[in-house]
Amino acid sequence: FPDRDSVVARAGTRTSPPRPGSRRARCPFASHGETPSRASSAKDRRPPRGRTGSLSGKRRRARLLGRKRTKQSRTMTIRFLLLVNKQGQTRLANYNENVPQEERRQIEGEIVRKCLARSDKQCNIVEHRNYKVIYRRYASLFFIVGVDEHENELAIHEFIHCVVETLDRHFGNVCELDIMFHLESVHYVLDEMMMNGQIFETNRRAVLSQVKEFDAPPASSS
Repeated sequence: FPDRDSVVARAGTRTSPPRPGSRRARCPFASHGETPSRASSAKDRRPPRGRTGSLSGKRRRARLLGRKRTKQSRTMTIRFLLLVNKQGQTRLANYNENVPQEERRQIEGEIVRKCLARSDKQCNIVEHRNYKVIYRRYASLFFIVGVDEHENELAIHEFIHCVVETLDRHFGNVCELDIMFHLESVHYVLDEMMMNGQIFETNRRAVLSQVKEFDAPPASSS
């Protein structure tokens, strides 16, 4: 006859069959009387270290760098705004980044020649270097805006019209001479509408209310 200790040991190792639909039935280790821990299952899900881990790390770094670059590029969309007449003479140049004077002349010459050579039936959007150039013609003046590649061209197209309407309301039927002799007021208007290359304000009343404070004559002391 077997000993009592051996019978008890065998009875302890036996397990009852799992009920259908229970957790033990769904678990692949239930037939062996084992239950996997959360730590072991988490370790099994981890990718093996080695080349796969290094590639995933490189991809993760590339994604982070890409996000940083997109954020840095999106902080400034409008690079410059130019006002040019039919003869190609620049009446106003507003840059939102540090560009050397020689490079400015080169950029303005290339863009102005390209825009003036286009007919009225052609598109108002031109690609130049790493810029997108959007321009609109009003009488004898060309309003030219250079933006980043990801910027919405139609939004900038409407922004140019908003700038012209604001200047027209400020000067009253604005013309080239108004811009030449009141250059500071035009810069005030642009500074109120743009900030660090971003469109800041498009409400004409709010912009003109701030500009009038700069243009108001000083109170005479009596």
